Amino acid sequence: MGLLDSLVGNEVKKFVKRKDSDAGEAGRALEELRGSIYNEIRTSEGAKRQQQRICGPVVAMTFNFIVSVGIILANKLVMGRVGFKFPIFLTLIHYVTSWLLLAIFKTLSILPVAPPSRTTPFSSIFSLGAVMAFASGLANTSLKHNSVGFYQMAKIAVTPTIVSAEFILFRKTISFNKVLALAVVSAGVAIATVTDVEFNVFGALIAIAWIVPSAINKILWSNLQQQANWTALTLMWKTTPVTIFFLLALMPWLDPPGVLLFQWDFNNTTAILISALLGFLLQWSGALALGATSATSHVVLGQFKTCVILLGGYLIFNSDPGFVSICGALAALCGMSVYTSLNLQKSQDNVSMQLPKQSLPTLKPKATNEESVESDVEDTTNPTTAV
Repeated sequence: MGLLDSLVGNEVKKFVKRKDSDAGEAGRALEELRGSIYNEIRTSEGAKRQQQRICGPVVAMTFNFIVSVGIILANKLVMGRVGFKFPIFLTLIHYVTSWLLLAIFKTLSILPVAPPSRTTPFSSIFSLGAVMAFASGLANTSLKHNSVGFYQMAKIAVTPTIVSAEFILFRKTISFNKVLALAVVSAGVAIATVTDVEFNVFGALIAIAWIVPSAINKILWSNLQQQANWTALTLMWKTTPVTIFFLLALMPWLDPPGVLLFQWDFNNTTAILISALLGFLLQWSGALALGATSATSHVVLGQFKTCVILLGGYLIFNSDPGFVSICGALAALCGMSVYTSLNLQKSQDNVSMQLPKQSLPTLKPKATNEESVESDVEDTTNPTTAV
């Protein structure tokens, strides 16, 4: 009986130890699952991965393209039919609306988590906010004081400015084939759109002053998102107060007097609020596109939008921009196609280079239940392996 009791006791002990080991493995798996969910929801790295999964380059650029067309129509309504002649104040309304919406997101815990403050100096956030104010405000002011042709010439000048600034700041270079494609795009857009170049000194100075902030704005948005784990909404939340401050400083200098005398009736206010909501979507979609691609690709997207509007008006609404303009738009679209294919080829090459070399797994003999239980017991009692 003593021998039987001893054998039964050993079997019971091994069974209990095996159950304890299984429970420990289940607990560790549950903790790992909790940790992964927390990393995906409440960390900047997880929020960045979610943004990349949901809004890839195609989705982000399509979103930005649709919103850009919508805000062009809304701003034409506000600046034309409504008669709101205060471009800096309109930009200020856009950013105040964006900040209020982001504050609501923050209150509802929808806003993603920001990276630790030590990873990004405050000077970078402050610089981006200031540059955004000048880029957005001067763009609307330039459109008001210049002809459409001169405004388009200034937009074309942003492309070589971005290439030069990225080389000076980050030593980033592009291939000769991309340079040729961008040259074809710029030349085609110039031929298609620059038809009425009316020059005045004040408008020219505003346009020239807008080029550099516009280029730096796109570069900083792209760089901070791609290298510092910032998401679009979080970076907007941090930079918008700085942008509002600088817009308030610019308004007395660039806007005409009389904003308080404007007729703020229901129809006019509704049109301005619609423009402000589209302004928020434009800022968000532009940030997503810059985070998913690059500053140069975002400029090419803007030029693509110009060509599509021109050709769409010709094909759908029977407008007649002229044979030369149509040829220029088609040439620009060809250059954009080549530039896009070169970017896709580079992305595929980068992915193939980053794939790890796979090796065949080594097969190990499967341990018996008694051996696995004994090894688990030894590991838990060994001070060098116990946690």
